[in-house]
Amino acid sequence: MAMRLVLAAVALVLLYQVWLFGWVLWYAYVPPGSTSVMRSELSRLQERDPHRRLNYQWVDYGRISNNLKRAAVAAEDANFLEHGGIDWNAVEKAYDHNRQLAEAAERALARGRKPPTRPMRGGSTITQQVAKNLFLSNSRNYLRKGQEVVITYMIELVMTKQRILELYLNIAEWGEGVFGAEAAARHYFNTSASNLSSYQAARLASMLPRPRFYDKNRGSAYLASRTDRLLRWMPGAAIP
Repeated sequence: MAMRLVLAAVALVLLYQVWLFGWVLWYAYVPPGSTSVMRSELSRLQERDPHRRLNYQWVDYGRISNNLKRAAVAAEDANFLEHGGIDWNAVEKAYDHNRQLAEAAERALARGRKPPTRPMRGGSTITQQVAKNLFLSNSRNYLRKGQEVVITYMIELVMTKQRILELYLNIAEWGEGVFGAEAAARHYFNTSASNLSSYQAARLASMLPRPRFYDKNRGSAYLASRTDRLLRWMPGAAIP
């Protein structure tokens, strides 16, 4: 009986992976009407306002400014065109940075001082973020991360880099209830995604790690300095 239960559980897991792969194939050609993260956010917003709707509009790759494409790659995944879905060097660097930051915070607290305010780093690639946004959630646990890795390799297997970046720019969260490049361009700059300037694109890309926070704190000094750095990095960012 125990063996049967184990085999049944394995079969269910494999069927779930096949189901996910089917959706990955679908999204390789069809724009998503919504994503897992979008649905979660809409549910949260509708707890306060049952009539609330998300600000989301799909636009094709050719209708998104190259400035924003370069800014997103420079900000989130400089090796986007080179890696096969996961940038293991970036993961290692992020781990070392975050460990040093945690140790510095412990030392500061032990001495009665204020911990450093430098932000933690994430090692996720653009492909991993597409996998998470489409199918998973913003929760942090090893089971979700493992499933994210599997979906990431599925995406890289069937999609071009251009399609992956197109999906990413269309489903990324850019503020409270704001999803995708078109909605973000209109929300912050009253323009279209195709007309974003270099500065506007760098500003939007700088918001990606904490979009809801920066939506409410647009005068952040860190946001301004991050925008300046991205403007310098953007010319060297390779895009599909």
